[in-house]
Amino acid sequence: MKKIKVIGAGLAGCEAALQLAKYGIETELYEMKPKKLSPAHHSGNFAELVCSNSLKAERLENACGLLKAEMRHWDSVMMRAADVSRVPAGGALAVDREKFSEFITAEVKSNPLITVINDEVTEIDPDEYTIIATGPLTSDALSDAIKTLTGGSELAFYDAAAPIVTEESIDKSKVFKAARYDRGTADYINCPMTKEEYTAFYNELMNAETAKLKEFENQKVFEGCMPVEVMAKRGFETLTFGPLKPVGLVNPKTGRDDAFAVVQLRQDNAEGSLYNLVGFQTNLKWGEQKRVFSMIPGLENAEFVKYGVMHRNTFINSPLLLDRFYRMREYPKIYFAGQITGVEGYVESASSGILAGYNLACELTGTELWEPSAKTSIGALALYISNPVNNGSFQPMNANFGIVEGLDCRIRKKSERYAKVAERSLEIINNIKVQ
Repeated sequence: MKKIKVIGAGLAGCEAALQLAKYGIETELYEMKPKKLSPAHHSGNFAELVCSNSLKAERLENACGLLKAEMRHWDSVMMRAADVSRVPAGGALAVDREKFSEFITAEVKSNPLITVINDEVTEIDPDEYTIIATGPLTSDALSDAIKTLTGGSELAFYDAAAPIVTEESIDKSKVFKAARYDRGTADYINCPMTKEEYTAFYNELMNAETAKLKEFENQKVFEGCMPVEVMAKRGFETLTFGPLKPVGLVNPKTGRDDAFAVVQLRQDNAEGSLYNLVGFQTNLKWGEQKRVFSMIPGLENAEFVKYGVMHRNTFINSPLLLDRFYRMREYPKIYFAGQITGVEGYVESASSGILAGYNLACELTGTELWEPSAKTSIGALALYISNPVNNGSFQPMNANFGIVEGLDCRIRKKSERYAKVAERSLEIINNIKVQ
């Protein structure tokens, strides 16, 4: 059998290649880095985390937490990497980005069935088994090839990354460590703001100058990764009900939770020397980020080692193009995986790579493909992005219980209901035979 081609060594591509390898299938993994970097990438390693170092909640009562538990059944390389590169983040799973990427890169490169080819792919042969997992930052040349393959059925949105500051530059006299509602350990650095401080910050944020992006004027942004300045324009208190919400955070220095707004910082590396501003994805000019964000109490003299940037995310019209196995309807030898399919988020992207690789492996070995179940988080995502009903109104989707099939019985308390959904899901997943 000719080697299978996997294009893109992001989270989805690495998961897909490793799934194929488990079934003894040789794979050529194409990655244009380090020869060519996208505007948002900085490292030559695989599975680089661009926007955030958080993989979101771990608890099973959260749909993304359930998704991560489901992925472990397939021995997800993402989850193994997260386990060895974890950094403190309360009830969330966050990682040291460099250690995380290094682990996945080593796992892929050391696999004897995977040949890494550092080159840009510019053409797609519909008669050759291929998994396209190039992510939302697909190169222009390959984007053109995908447009030809899909008949130009391409969509796009914009999202952004948050800035990172050094821990030693934070004024500890003005901040406190705590986790919201004391969930998990007190791993977040919290910067409380009075109404006066917030008002001054808000006014400067509203008038700050944004960076000009070449490709758009009326940008469409993804709700789950919205620039802080865009969110602020929705109203004076919008941020205080979003990333700056003060609820559930008691300041141990005062014993009170009476802040008008709270900016949270999350540890970004294992050493604890870097912290990112949670929810502060932005397209402000770098000088404006320094000026405005330094108004946050405790960050007056903060050293910014990385500023936020905004980038275009391309995704295909999957409900029109893909079936429930992440396979093209018109060209069944072509699979897609990752955020280019319209799943949104690191974990969701990796999960689609797992299923694309697993399903193709089943097809090639004559094994029955797994029928995605709407009673599971991983299956519900596959069914959502391939549902023709969504054609025409399709937008990126995170893992959430709104797309997972409900229970037959009524359970009023949400946490208990979601726990029961998770229990049912894992029973289904654990019955799937994998290598």
